[in-house]
Amino acid sequence: MPSWTPGTNLEPIIKTITQKQINEYADASGDSNPLHIDQQFARKSQFGHTIAHGMLVAASLSEMMGVSFGIYWHISGRMKLIFKAPVFPRDTVTAFGEVKEVIDLNSTSEIVCGIGVKRQTGEHAILGEARVTVNTIQ
Repeated sequence: MPSWTPGTNLEPIIKTITQKQINEYADASGDSNPLHIDQQFARKSQFGHTIAHGMLVAASLSEMMGVSFGIYWHISGRMKLIFKAPVFPRDTVTAFGEVKEVIDLNSTSEIVCGIGVKRQTGEHAILGEARVTVNTIQ
């Protein structure tokens, strides 16, 4: 069983966001806001072009937590997120995280992680916290 201690960095997830992914997410989610899928509409917005859905970008955080904590993430994980900046098609984003606290309970521990997603520019698109409960008895 892995040892999670404060200061441990989680394995980052790096992805390039494409307009095709954004369009497919719009279809799958039913969120067809023209800011995401209509180039002409988005060109007139404050952003100048389409932007990715926040939850499409946040999915990389869930993937990172799943890689780091396996089944424990899937059965007990939860996140609180703040969306700070847009992500554009062709942006490369990195989901990152660090164990901040380990709360020992009877036969489990709650692992508290600081998490986020940053653009290739270094700008934070998402910041937040994730918590997951792991079994400490083998």
